[in-house]
Amino acid sequence: MCTVCGCGTEGGHDHSHGDLHFGHGPAGTQVAGMDQARLIEIETDILSKNDRFAGANRQMLRGKGVFAVNLVSSPGSGKTTLLCKTIEAMGDQPLAVIEGDQQTANDAERIRATGAQAVQINTGKGCHLDGHMVGHAMEKLDIASGSVLFIENVGNLVCPAGFDLGEDCKVAILSVTEGEDKPLKYPDMFTAAKLAVLNKIDLAPHCDVDLDLYEANLRRVNPGIEVLRLSARTGDGMRQWTEWLQANRDRKGAQSAERNVREEGAL
Repeated sequence: MCTVCGCGTEGGHDHSHGDLHFGHGPAGTQVAGMDQARLIEIETDILSKNDRFAGANRQMLRGKGVFAVNLVSSPGSGKTTLLCKTIEAMGDQPLAVIEGDQQTANDAERIRATGAQAVQINTGKGCHLDGHMVGHAMEKLDIASGSVLFIENVGNLVCPAGFDLGEDCKVAILSVTEGEDKPLKYPDMFTAAKLAVLNKIDLAPHCDVDLDLYEANLRRVNPGIEVLRLSARTGDGMRQWTEWLQANRDRKGAQSAERNVREEGAL
């Protein structure tokens, strides 16, 4: 086994090119002094516990016909600005927001300034939200039936990909200034996302950005991903984004109502 990258190649790897790889092996990661089997055992235990909390969240949201969106991105993509503009565009439609950051309540305060209800989760050293945190935050919100719940995750394109929060889908937000190869560098997140939002398209002409290449790379890692191009600042593409949200919310509400009728009929 290669003692540097753990790739399992007999006799080791040729590292003369200078690159180091730590993501090989069944666990997909390396920790000094710990074998792959133990890493898999720990990860399975953590994710199983999280999945139980996420399942409880999902059951509550399903019962009320709430469409829950997990907004994920790297820092600086414009998540909070997009969210504020979305709330304004949706008018008096019922919604609620859970804000995740390591420190401060700055983003939650920005959301509340729009008139929407919001709960801040500070994760401290944590780099993502989990099902337990979100469940407690949901208890503090008055989430109306048939509404939209936005969960703004901690800015990070790695850890949030693996943690179910009970949401209906992940929406990955990309600033066009981040580089067209971002989906290739962080494939797990974009594989897990249902929709990718290319934000800040108003800056594209000034940054020598190829939006078509962005989309091509997104579909290289996730052929079924939906893509929307928009600018939260100028409003371009916002109508398509809010229509996407409303269509999914209406579909979730209809499914919830149909299920409730079936369950009442079975009594």
